[in-house]
Amino acid sequence: MKWRHISLRAKILIILTALVLITLVGGSVTMLLTYRIGVLTSSVVDKDVAALDNAQELETALVMQKGLLTYYFLDGNTEWLNQLDAHRVAFEELLKKARDTSYTQTQRDILNQIESKYIRYSYMRDQVVSLYKAGKREAGYSLHQEIRPQFFAIRDLTDLYKEAHERRISQARAQLKSQMAVINTLALVAMPGALLMGLILAYILMKQVLQPIRHLAMATDPASDKYLDSDEIEALSLRVHDLIQDVDQTQTQLKWSHEHLLQSERLAQVGKLAAGVAHSIRNPLTSVKMRLFSLERTLSLSMSQKEDFEVISEEIRHIDTIVRNFLEFSRPPKLKMQTVSPSDAVDMALQLLRHRLESYGVEVELGRSRRLPEISADPEQLKEVFVNLLVNACEVMNDGGSIVIEERERVTEEMGRVLTIKVTDDGPGIPESVKDKIFEPFFSTKEEGTGLGLSIVNRIVGEHRGKLDVESQEGQGTTFIITLPFD
Repeated sequence: MKWRHISLRAKILIILTALVLITLVGGSVTMLLTYRIGVLTSSVVDKDVAALDNAQELETALVMQKGLLTYYFLDGNTEWLNQLDAHRVAFEELLKKARDTSYTQTQRDILNQIESKYIRYSYMRDQVVSLYKAGKREAGYSLHQEIRPQFFAIRDLTDLYKEAHERRISQARAQLKSQMAVINTLALVAMPGALLMGLILAYILMKQVLQPIRHLAMATDPASDKYLDSDEIEALSLRVHDLIQDVDQTQTQLKWSHEHLLQSERLAQVGKLAAGVAHSIRNPLTSVKMRLFSLERTLSLSMSQKEDFEVISEEIRHIDTIVRNFLEFSRPPKLKMQTVSPSDAVDMALQLLRHRLESYGVEVELGRSRRLPEISADPEQLKEVFVNLLVNACEVMNDGGSIVIEERERVTEEMGRVLTIKVTDDGPGIPESVKDKIFEPFFSTKEEGTGLGLSIVNRIVGEHRGKLDVESQEGQGTTFIITLPFD
């Protein structure tokens, strides 16, 4: 297909794609090479240069020991021996530091030779000092001359050690030059290509975009036939006048959206205020519960008074549940991710609700061939999910019933490898008319429900990158399906 037969949209997309590819490829290669240069430079500065300085200091400490021994031979001043001991300690510390900064076998072999020869040299040098101290200068001088070749052998090894680091620095410098040459070559290739693509794009925009827009501004007969066969930009002139007719409607919608936004902001402020009030209520409510419990145990109450206390306690518990759910919904806790099996959360929920399940006359059947594998999750939040689902199931089965929990590991097209936990009850089911609303906050079919339980469950599952589905038919029970990703 010839270039002039390609549509304007396709031309712009082709050129923009070419520009993006040039930019991405050039930028990626440049970033990679820059990173490698930075790592190489850091290696040279942090390792090789520091090691080279250490090698130089090592040789200096060695040479100073030889000179200080000669000074002591000349004038017998014991201060030279003190300095000799200080340089001996410095040499040993520098040798240890050199081992820490040596990362090639060649360098370590050289250091091993230096250490071995230095031990022998140091031992014989101590004998020379002992002879000098005993006044046996000729014998000391003779032995002093014998250990000179050992000194020069050690010094040659220190020179060899320095040369090893200098070679590493030279190699790093050559690598830096090579990678800089690649960056320069890439720039020389990419810049002309990007410039050419930019010029072509500028020409197309000037010729086929700005010029038709100018004709549109100057047009006096928008219904003219000459625009019927034009491309996308020229066809814009036929539609502008239709858009003008919609301005009033758009302004009305914008005004409504603005008012809706203001209303949403007010509701958000009210929500924050309500959350604060709920938090303030909870503390005195806890004190009331404790005082009632204390009074019930200490007072002698009649049967009617005990019934009154039980009703008051139950209503306070209901209020506390509402406040707790509201606080959890308005200020959800941050996930504390751990490596845990979802089966553990199921077991914790069943153990926590054991007495409540017995009081409702509900039997639980756990379908588990083996424990689910461990994933990254918050065990307490997962336990909250199963507690809410089990409590909801108990409350809808007034005359008792059964709950079946099934755990499976499977693979789906949407999420790949996943873990699923199904919670099925044989209650009255969910009417089709409200099934789409059960996860909405504050929606409840129960007279005393808060409408936050399933909303909280849905949020927790979503925060674990999972999903919560429901299958239900009125009169045939309900199944909640929790799907969690298994990375």
